[in-house]
Amino acid sequence: MSDTILSIRGLRKAYASGTEALKAIDLDIRRGEIFALLGPNGAGKTTLISIVCGIVTPSDGTVLVDGKDHALDYRHARQRIGLVPQELTTDAFETVWSTVSFSRGLFGKPRDDKMIETLLKRLTLWDKRQTKMMELSGGMKRRVMIAKALSHEPALLFLDEPSAGVDVELRRDMWDMVRQLRDDGTTIILTTHYIEEAEEMADRVGVIARGELIAVEDKDALMARLGRKTLKVTLNEVMAVVPGELGEWGVTTQDGGHVLAYSFDSHAERTGIASLMRKLSELGIGYKDLSTHQSSLEDIFVSLVHDGGAK
Repeated sequence: MSDTILSIRGLRKAYASGTEALKAIDLDIRRGEIFALLGPNGAGKTTLISIVCGIVTPSDGTVLVDGKDHALDYRHARQRIGLVPQELTTDAFETVWSTVSFSRGLFGKPRDDKMIETLLKRLTLWDKRQTKMMELSGGMKRRVMIAKALSHEPALLFLDEPSAGVDVELRRDMWDMVRQLRDDGTTIILTTHYIEEAEEMADRVGVIARGELIAVEDKDALMARLGRKTLKVTLNEVMAVVPGELGEWGVTTQDGGHVLAYSFDSHAERTGIASLMRKLSELGIGYKDLSTHQSSLEDIFVSLVHDGGAK
């Protein structure tokens, strides 16, 4: 059995208007991992998931699910994939039990009350099994959506913005639940624009921006970039050229030479700030303000795009 459960090559989606929603995506998902696809709204996360799940037709490229082309063997792919979409769409008058049981039947799976019972208990839904969907809270409805997606026992589960509109406490519960699913052998791909969601759960992280997959890295390597901070020194006088004596700090000028910027790792034992400030004093460079700026996810996107990405 291959270690790769999902293999995507050259996947593109262009619309008649000329808009390119996805630009030649290449991605391999390892069996048994949690992979977070991280990006701002409109980056192409949902489009990518929708193509793999057979909801949207790609313009080009191939998708192999468990070694088989999902376009040529659609049934094979759908049986192995579960999807929890962003939108909570269910029949309001159906009970939790019938909603989940019916979903299993849609995939041609034989009735298995014991399996549904186990699933509902695992998702803390057993006590609500006879409750109508319209009577559930938003958080409980999302749990039912996960139960529906898992009802046919897929090997690969997609969670599209799983904690959108969910309160902090429920978000934590959901993270625990996702980790449990992974421990049970399910491979999970989740999309999110919450950096802490990727940091909390993922084994690997992919960064997507404007339809382009600009980085795929182990989570720890990517999150280390969040330790970057920038010290901004507002100068008394405009600095046209950075003095050579400041070369070891790699400082740059901003705002037309009014600001000196120094990037450092806030996690490091020595940040270099003290020695830089001493050097400024030695050189007689006066300043009137100091501020530090934490690297944001947006900053990481910008740097990745500027550097040409890192795959």
